[in-house]
Amino acid sequence: MHRFVPGFWILLAVPALWPAAAAAQGATVYRCPGNVYTSSADISAKEAEAKGCKPLDGAPITVIQGARPRTGNPVPEVSGPRPADAKVDPAQQRARDGDARRILESELKKEEEKLAQLQKDYNNGEPERRGDERNYQKYMDRVAEMKAAIARKESDIAAIKREIAKLPPS
Repeated sequence: MHRFVPGFWILLAVPALWPAAAAAQGATVYRCPGNVYTSSADISAKEAEAKGCKPLDGAPITVIQGARPRTGNPVPEVSGPRPADAKVDPAQQRARDGDARRILESELKKEEEKLAQLQKDYNNGEPERRGDERNYQKYMDRVAEMKAAIARKESDIAAIKREIAKLPPS
């Protein structure tokens, strides 16, 4: 009879424990061609080998399931043509354009009046000094603010004129 060394039983027992250890850590993960990952829960070792899959060892892998494409009616394109019933009647569109033109022209008139008042107060860079402006720097700050306000108002007027130019002629 053969004599067994006491450590020999341990060596025989360890391979029997490997499946339990693998189950505790999770199933074996295979990397298949095309960067497809699968586990031993989905595929057997023989199937994995037949498909050319290699078992992964080392760091654990986190796999996040992607969203599956929806089936059925696709989402309509926003930039596509609108249905005929959604189009606005040409007479109604002309009325809307006319209203927009009137509103913009009244805004333009108000802004031009405000600009004229600002320019009058500015007095070509030498506005009247106020009583609380004994300090010359205070006066200079107010002049700079007035100049900036005039530039903003001119920019606003130019923007309104551009919007009016976009409208169809009335």
